[in-house]
Amino acid sequence: MCTIKNRAIHLGSLVVGGGAPVMVQSMTNTDTRDVPSTLAQIERLQAFGCEAVRLAVPDNAAIAALAHIRQKVVLPIIADIHFDYRLAVSAVEAGVEGLRINPGNIGTRAQIFKVIDAAKAHKAVIRVGVNSGSLEKSLMRKYGRPCPEALVQSALRYVHLLEARGFYEIKISIKSSSVTDTIAAYRLLAKSCDYPLHIGITEAGGLLRGAVKSAVGLGILLYEGIGDTLRVSLTADPTAEIIAAWEILRSLGLRSRGPEIISCPTCGRTEIDIFALVRAVEDCLAESTASIKVAVMGCVVNGPGEAREVDIGLAGGRDKGIIFRKGRVIRSVKGQDALLDAFMEELQTLLNEQKDNSHAL
Repeated sequence: MCTIKNRAIHLGSLVVGGGAPVMVQSMTNTDTRDVPSTLAQIERLQAFGCEAVRLAVPDNAAIAALAHIRQKVVLPIIADIHFDYRLAVSAVEAGVEGLRINPGNIGTRAQIFKVIDAAKAHKAVIRVGVNSGSLEKSLMRKYGRPCPEALVQSALRYVHLLEARGFYEIKISIKSSSVTDTIAAYRLLAKSCDYPLHIGITEAGGLLRGAVKSAVGLGILLYEGIGDTLRVSLTADPTAEIIAAWEILRSLGLRSRGPEIISCPTCGRTEIDIFALVRAVEDCLAESTASIKVAVMGCVVNGPGEAREVDIGLAGGRDKGIIFRKGRVIRSVKGQDALLDAFMEELQTLLNEQKDNSHAL
């Protein structure tokens, strides 16, 4: 796995780039003007491991709400601004740590300078975010389509504008719904500048298709050392974006958070309802930060071996199952319902032990 060293910037108290751990972020899909709903969603995102959150700011009513939200939220907030530079200025005055602006629609050169000056005065980061769906008309005429070269040229054009104003607290994103275009564009961008990069596949799709496209595209980039923050964009509950992001990072050995769950895909030898068992375990551990490895296996071929190698494991058979802790059999249980109850009981015991040990430290 490659490591590409770039400059570091600060998003509130978080370090982005410069070798810092890849940061996980998401975006609320509530109406920002609905303060209680937005706060509730941010709280859920944080519980699942979100480290920075982006909010849509479409008008002045959203700016007023943003000021209240900023007072209640611990996470760094990034205001997503389009079409009106004045909203960007007001957002940093309301205390957000970052702005995401699209150079193709934010305003004139003079108006962009006003945004830059406000960000500089309030120590906010600016993300230059270029999307294939909103590329400048001049570049569309030149290249004919939002190809990687066009995306990179758009981003660097506005980065140079920020630099000309003496502003360097910049991160860049260049997103496309095409996985191959996104990979090619970020590779080119990583060779063209040393700013931190926010990576993502835009409009990736629903839960399954979007997670697959994101895992392929972001996984390749991260393996090559490209990417300092990421969002897995899904047409789904935003908490699913956080789960997917952490699993991508875990699979590459870059970061880990919470339990790792191993489960078999099932086959004709499976004689217990593994699907129900796995769903129950996933629900139980959804917000857990315990660093444990859990196996839920459904037959005699690989089940006992996998279940022995983890912190807690279940190997199922015909209407029965064996529960392991650290390679040792601790219970043998008959009946699907009894097996689920017993495994959840042992799992909760392990979680309580983990919690007690962490408090002792």
